[in-house]
This record gives sequence, structure tokens and C-alpha cells, in this order.
Amino acid sequence: MAAVARGRGLSRAWLCRRAGPGCGRHYRAALCTELKQPLAIEEVASRPVRPHEVRVDVHFCGVNFADILVCRGQYQEKPQLPFTPGMEFSGTVLETGTDVSTVKETLWQIPERVPLREAATLPVSYGTAILALEHRACTRPGETVLVTAAAGATGLAVVDVATNVLQAQVIAAAGSDEKCKLAMQKGAQSTVNYGQGGLKEAVRKLVGSGGVSVAIDTVGGDVFLEALRSLAWEGRIVVVGFAGGTIASVPANLLLLKNVSAMGLYWGRYKEQNFPVFSRTLSSALQYCQQGRIQPHIGAVFKLEEVNDAFLHVIQRKSTGKTTTAVHYAGKPMEIWRERLCLAWRVL
Repeated sequence: MAAVARGRGLSRAWLCRRAGPGCGRHYRAALCTELKQPLAIEEVASRPVRPHEVRVDVHFCGVNFADILVCRGQYQEKPQLPFTPGMEFSGTVLETGTDVSTVKETLWQIPERVPLREAATLPVSYGTAILALEHRACTRPGETVLVTAAAGATGLAVVDVATNVLQAQVIAAAGSDEKCKLAMQKGAQSTVNYGQGGLKEAVRKLVGSGGVSVAIDTVGGDVFLEALRSLAWEGRIVVVGFAGGTIASVPANLLLLKNVSAMGLYWGRYKEQNFPVFSRTLSSALQYCQQGRIQPHIGAVFKLEEVNDAFLHVIQRKSTGKTTTAVHYAGKPMEIWRERLCLAWRVL
């Protein structure tokens, strides 16, 4: 699990606080030993920290739908078994390597006013939201933004950033009245329950025939197609995921008729392909949180021993906002840190 291991792996990000020296000889870990099977909680022996690593006592881990896909063998990247799933966590720095003296490009300092629990939810959901809205769609103040799966972790983050940072007008689409209500509480101006009817017609009733400027879709399938058809002239739609399980084919004639743009967003690839953009989005998420402009919604917290319950909570679509697991174990070797609080990213 070292940060400097060779080869490609999953994006990971975390927050760290400085503690005293020393560490335990073992730590607890949730291990995927067989695909499509429950995770096992095991005691894992720690190894010495290498010169360019630090050891972290993990407090909270964000749970993402992608973690579940990885454990099913259905994600774009497939780590070698056994592995510990997860893409983001927060904790306390326990030990530093001999060559650790300054920040390198995989660590970000965390503001004092950002709690560890909230910090663990920022990288994936808010990093994705900021990249989708600011970098890909170039959303401007006053534009209308349609957000699908708006009560999920990424959806609520998109609603939060679009409304409270970019000053956009948000239409939140979700599958139940309860989830629509939550999106309204986060700042959406209007909601659509697409469990009760077609998305395109509902959006048309709200904004007229002109359509929406931007659509951020995490569902795929028919929901994506209806969101695409809801775009205004020169509108932009960003594909973030396929939580509905179906990947739609894009009808190119729709792109032509309204001069619209359809684009994708794969958060983790930015670390390799455009690190300055990747770094800037994480720094922005931390800054927005410190300033109180965004407020991550944590829908549920599970103990490490309940990690399989946490996965089931997400699979059964019971989750709203981010689901986290609260853990407390020493011995996660990671890359370099600098000051008392830091946010780090690494590969397996």
C-alpha cells in the first residue's frame, strides 16, 4: 500500500494531522481477497517507512460507488488481489521518512477549520464537481445547470458548488421526493423527480423551450439522453459516470442541431495527464470548505467493521451525500507531508 509503489492504480486522496513519533506493529485493514465477495477485516503487519514516505493513522475513509465497482472487477482499473479499496481518507501523520523535508506534488495542506470527517469527503466528490463545472463545462454565473442523481455524493457536491460558488441556477433531478428535498436544502432552485415522469418534459416546464446551459450526468442511459435533449443552444453536458448501469450512445445529430458539446470527466486521470489542474481543484475544494462556501453532506457513518454494510447502503441507493467509514488504525505508509495538516494523493 505504499504511495511510491510502481505501476498504475486507483486515485487516492487524504488529509493528515501531525502526531508524535512511533507507530504500532500492525494495523487493521478492509481487504478485498476475492472479487464480488464481502471484504475481510484483518490485522496487517506494517513495514518500515521508506525515505520518501510517511505513516498515517487513518480516521475516516470516504466510500464511493467506484470502490464497489473495483471490488466487483468492474472498474476501469483492476488492482491485484488482495487489495484495500478506497480513494480518499483522513488521518494523523505518525512518522516520516528520512528524506521527507518539504512538500512534493502529491500533498496539500488542510486548513485548520476543516474537520477530518468532512475532509475525507472532499477529494472525489468535490474534486469531480469542480472539474466538471469549472474546468470542463466552464460554467458562468447565472447559467442554468441540470444535475442528475442530485442527492448522491457527487450530485450534491455539484449542486453545492454550482449554487454557492459559481452562482448558477440549479435544477436538481433525483429519483424520489425525499432526495429532491435534500437537493433543495443544498441550494437547488428547482427539482425534478424523474421517478414520476420524463426528465426532458419536466425541465421544459421549468425553463421553457430554451433549455439548460449545462448538464452534469452521473446516471447514464435514458437519463443521459433526456438531459442531452434538455440542453440549450451551445449547451454543454459532462458525463461523469453510469450509476444506472447503462452506457448510452450519443446521437450525433443532436450535437449538430444545437451546436452542443458532450464531454467526459474521469477525475483520477487528471493526476497523470494534467496535474496542475488536478492540484488546483483539490486546493479549491479545501479553500471553499474553509471559507464556508461549501458544506459536504455526510449521509451516514459506519465503523470499519461495518464496511460491508456501508457498501450495501450505497448499492441499495439508501445513501444521500457521502457515506464514510470511521476507522482508527495505524500503519498506512503514504507519500510526503509538510505541515500539521495535509491532503495527499497516491496510487497503489
